[in-house]
Amino acid sequence: MKRFESPSLIFSDSEGKIFDHPHLKVAGRSGERFVQPDPSEYVPLPRGSQLFTLPGRIPVGWDEDSETFRAVSKIKYGRRNLLCHAVSAFLPPGYVRTLLPATRLRAKAPILPLWAYSSVGWKDGKFWATGIRVDLNPHWDPKYFGDDNLLKKKVHLILKKKFQNRLLVQLSRCALEYHCFAAKNVFLKRWECPLPTSPSCNASCLGCISLQPSECCPASMERIDFVPTPEEIAEIAVPHLKEAEDAIVSFGQGCEGEPLMQWQLLEKAIRTFRGETDRGTIHLNTNGSLPQKIRRLCEAGLDSLRVTLNSPHATYYTRYHQPKGYRFEEVVKTLIIAKEQEIYTSINLLVFPGFTDREREIEGLIRLIRKTKIDLIQMRNLNIDPDLYLREMGGGEGVGIPRMMEILKREFPQLQFGYFNRTKERFYSHD
Repeated sequence: MKRFESPSLIFSDSEGKIFDHPHLKVAGRSGERFVQPDPSEYVPLPRGSQLFTLPGRIPVGWDEDSETFRAVSKIKYGRRNLLCHAVSAFLPPGYVRTLLPATRLRAKAPILPLWAYSSVGWKDGKFWATGIRVDLNPHWDPKYFGDDNLLKKKVHLILKKKFQNRLLVQLSRCALEYHCFAAKNVFLKRWECPLPTSPSCNASCLGCISLQPSECCPASMERIDFVPTPEEIAEIAVPHLKEAEDAIVSFGQGCEGEPLMQWQLLEKAIRTFRGETDRGTIHLNTNGSLPQKIRRLCEAGLDSLRVTLNSPHATYYTRYHQPKGYRFEEVVKTLIIAKEQEIYTSINLLVFPGFTDREREIEGLIRLIRKTKIDLIQMRNLNIDPDLYLREMGGGEGVGIPRMMEILKREFPQLQFGYFNRTKERFYSHD
């Protein structure tokens, strides 16, 4: 059998031009440890991926001759002496990264923006990243979201008729300015429709994409600054549930705080939806902080629920999510109540190679799954500077993301893995 040839290390110069190293190979990072990626971890860089230069980060590659990891701060390239900057990949929805980029910090390295950084290299005329596809749902393929001219026309036509609906105006900004796929669906009248409702939150997550302290990295978007009325919500959601293909409406979006802070509004909205139609799926993304309010929403007609967490341990959960006025015990209770109410229940597991796949974390996940009987783990890449996260969570290394999934599948044969929210027709489908 022919030996697998690893991709070459890539790096950029100070202008952002990318080069492949003449002999060093890609290295990855599991927590603090440099590793050689397993051949099975490589995927051709999927459509919709992005490449990033990492300021203040020195690329590290694998030297096959000396069998050592080597940092490359400078290199002579032809007649030029280049200062080398690490390069990483950001994978599209449906893929989970398995390794971080292998880097060393320069002095006074800045905090990186809120993206999920993956190791990446060059081979056979294309880029290769370390990741696995965990969800085959075709509705989130970037090819369905590329026609901006069509989108602008549809946004203009709908806003011309419903310009007084503040929530619709917010979603138009999300679609056109932030390029949110779910927001685009609203105007394309298909699939999942987001319903942001809450400008406030009872947590201060380190990687919050809508609100960050000024001394940290900038947030990816501005948070919604108003509470929509039940009428504004229903004007968007009811037609979507009645008419859209594979319709889902979902509370709890990246451009808002915690939707349970507006639980009374959500309860009224859900009852309104179900008073109009039984069609479609009503979903809630939440931090699970108010379990008794979850019971009310389930009784109103909620179909599915997803609770976000970075760890099954209260200590690490608290370090990352920084809850205000609730504890990790309430999060677990929310999952239990949802299952008691026969709601399809999942966790939004914020995956970080070298932390999520540590043995203690896997053991904690096993205990959590046994206790809550969740149906699905949504494997979501955690968007955060890797070194910042490890400073908060402490050092260590993992057994590998694929290995972690194998262990959980063996323990819980019916447990599902994915990335996206599901329609109720597909709740228990394993394809």
